[in-house]
Amino acid sequence: MKELNPLLHSQLRLAVMSILMNVEEADFVYLKEKTESTAGNLSVQLDKLSSAGYITVTKGFVGKKTRTVCRITATGRDAFEEYVDALRQYISL
Repeated sequence: MKELNPLLHSQLRLAVMSILMNVEEADFVYLKEKTESTAGNLSVQLDKLSSAGYITVTKGFVGKKTRTVCRITATGRDAFEEYVDALRQYISL
């Protein structure tokens, strides 16, 4: 049986990836609201996903406000689909 990807097995990282699988992009504020996480915790988890190559994080400005936008990568999409397939194997036991 396949092991569950430990990077995606975290509740917050899994929530972020689930959201990003269904949208073209999501900004930090949106992800923070949808996951009900703190800014600090979300930031740490986004860094982990970005370091793994699962998401891209782009920082910019809208007027004078900073805006951080996240997008899932092809690698992240593949990893998420593999995670879901592995989970299905456990469920169908």
